[in-house]
Amino acid sequence: MSEGYQRIRFGVEEGVATLVLANPKKRNAFDPEMRVEMCEVVRQVQSDPGIRALVLTGDGEHFCSGGDLGNIAASGLDNAGWRRRLGSLHDWLKDLMQLDKPVIAAVDGAAYGAGFSLALAADFIIASTRARFAMSFIRVGVVPDCAAFYTLPRIVGVHRARELMLSGREVPAQEALALGIASELVAPEALQARAQAIARSFVGASPVALSLIKRSLSLAATDLASLLEQEANAQALAMGTPEHREAVRCFLEKKPMPFQWPEAG
Repeated sequence: MSEGYQRIRFGVEEGVATLVLANPKKRNAFDPEMRVEMCEVVRQVQSDPGIRALVLTGDGEHFCSGGDLGNIAASGLDNAGWRRRLGSLHDWLKDLMQLDKPVIAAVDGAAYGAGFSLALAADFIIASTRARFAMSFIRVGVVPDCAAFYTLPRIVGVHRARELMLSGREVPAQEALALGIASELVAPEALQARAQAIARSFVGASPVALSLIKRSLSLAATDLASLLEQEANAQALAMGTPEHREAVRCFLEKKPMPFQWPEAG
């Protein structure tokens, strides 16, 4: 893992980048310094063609407990100050959500408030059996942020998102799986290995196809005609890549395919 960061750890191995929220004394709570460091890392991941996937996780037994309430209370910001601070946060979050490489969130323990929102910004949430999620913003008299109004209803539907946001209740791991929030549940001791295995599988996938799939899915709520046009453009690009030709060759010659999803367990 690279040095020079105070609130995160970051490293790259065999095409897989790993970003660890590293403030375990506060259950990896967000503060401005962590956000600045994460912004720098996300831009590095985007600009490095050798990085094919990103694993996002937390240090210790928790993913992220949300915003650092002590830091928030001491900030002394007025309404305009909070608007500017959230604006800078949104710039970084859009970079993460628009990353053209798969993002896997490995969630153990608490994913509360902005920590829950951060996990939802990933393409996959692999959760431990002791993970727990909560849109806990209402408990401290604020509204969900970090794009939760966008991501959560798209996963669980507006009615369920309303219930989770207005109640602020805890969602245990099994319910998160049933709601489609978590893609898989694994034992805590197997969590990091499973997330890394999924990330490594994308090293063999077409980066062009991955990018086009993610960009097209971001338009899933648009009108049908626009989506079909995007589909045609994306497929035309994908068909011309060497990765597509290699995959077809392997299929026809009955050889192992370059990209294969790793079986669980």
